[in-house]
Amino acid sequence: MDKFRNQNRRFLKTPVPRDAAAAMRPVFFTISMLFLLAGCSLAPTFERPDTPMAEKFNVEGLDVSPDSPEIMRLGWRQFFGDARLNELLSIAIENNRDLRTAIQRVEEARALYGIQRADQLPSISAGAMGTRSRVPADLSITGRSHTSSQYQATLNLSTWELDFWGRVRNLKDAALESYLASEEARRAVQISLTAQVANVYLLERELDERLNTARQTLATREESCRIMNRRYEVGSASKLDAAQSEILLNQARLELTELERQREQSHNALTLLAGTPLAPESRPLSQIETAFVRGISPGLPSELLLNRPDVLAAEHLLKAANANIGAARAAFFPRIALTGDLGSASTDLDGLFGADSLIWSFTPSISLPIFDGGRNQANLDLAEARRHIAVAEYERTVQGAFREVADALADRRWIARQVAVQQAIVATQAERTRLVNLRYENGATPYLEVLDAERGRFAAEQVLVQTRRTLLASVVNLYSALGGGTIAVKETETMDN
Repeated sequence: MDKFRNQNRRFLKTPVPRDAAAAMRPVFFTISMLFLLAGCSLAPTFERPDTPMAEKFNVEGLDVSPDSPEIMRLGWRQFFGDARLNELLSIAIENNRDLRTAIQRVEEARALYGIQRADQLPSISAGAMGTRSRVPADLSITGRSHTSSQYQATLNLSTWELDFWGRVRNLKDAALESYLASEEARRAVQISLTAQVANVYLLERELDERLNTARQTLATREESCRIMNRRYEVGSASKLDAAQSEILLNQARLELTELERQREQSHNALTLLAGTPLAPESRPLSQIETAFVRGISPGLPSELLLNRPDVLAAEHLLKAANANIGAARAAFFPRIALTGDLGSASTDLDGLFGADSLIWSFTPSISLPIFDGGRNQANLDLAEARRHIAVAEYERTVQGAFREVADALADRRWIARQVAVQQAIVATQAERTRLVNLRYENGATPYLEVLDAERGRFAAEQVLVQTRRTLLASVVNLYSALGGGTIAVKETETMDN
């Protein structure tokens, strides 16, 4: 151990030989010059494709508030006014498996980018070796056996490509854009998850209210059936009326069981989205709809769609395709690589780091494609074809985003009118039922007309609850389609990091 320490002290005190520095000076100069030259790129200049879209969305018939918050900065915690929904959204973002997969896709793309970026830098490793061998007398030149030793310690520069035409840099840029696209895709998954949880939550609340209505109707019909059977027993009603009353009761029971089935399935869907078991709860839609969402202005310019995560992801993939074209073009030009070693060697371990033990090697190489059977041209054609595909995908994504917003706006406009019409229908059906019951009590109409009126009123009440839920869902879908919370999500992530 003391011997080894003495060798280290001797090595640290030993100055670098002048001949070694002089020998390596041309090498360093050559590397420096090639670093300066390696700056061009053969990738085409990126230009965002022009997509035909209207400047603004059609908001005719909607109340547009000029002081509505900017949709991109309105996070879901500020948009949704229901505390239980915000709690469910927090749970889903933490536990949803689709979102976890998207997050891991981001990490995968980040790692691939790190690997590709590392190719731009030289890879230097340190190594040490020792060899001791014996040569027998009959194989020795001197006719006598001898034992030899060799010890070596080196720094090794593995084969490193000088990126003179930008091939490696373009591959790195393509990996970077793929990573950024995966990050935007993760944000798109989160926004989609937010909308899904909100819509399933609304469906639960709708079914809770419809169940309440169905239970009330069932109780009313049970009482009516009991009265009708009693009247039949005393002879003031016919057997037909009693049978029709029982039919009406069983229809209410059937509707109730169907709603219970749908309610259980909606809870299962919400549990899947949340990624963890949820305690059952019952809250009718009427308890949450007043302050469920915050008002937003739909009269936004359509250019804001370019900030949607899915549109940004498509743009990053288009940039990656551009960079791949540059890498494919660079394959037609010479490829320059460097390999070298610098270290110390000696036949004696004591002299391994002596003044006269320097060893080095420097091996530049250049390769020029002459004949490859058309492989490079085919790779370039492939990269260009993929770029055309990326352009078409980008345009399709933008147009699809525009349609989603336009559909959400149409839903919001027309469903609001449907709610008003359906409310009038419910009021009319209730009045009709009251009048028909009076006519039946006075013997002016058969019980079949009462049966039809009761069915009509119940169906109208159910449709009204469905329409009210659909109206709230249209605002949620509009928020999602406009990329609501995109900037808020980014700012939150920045603060967390």
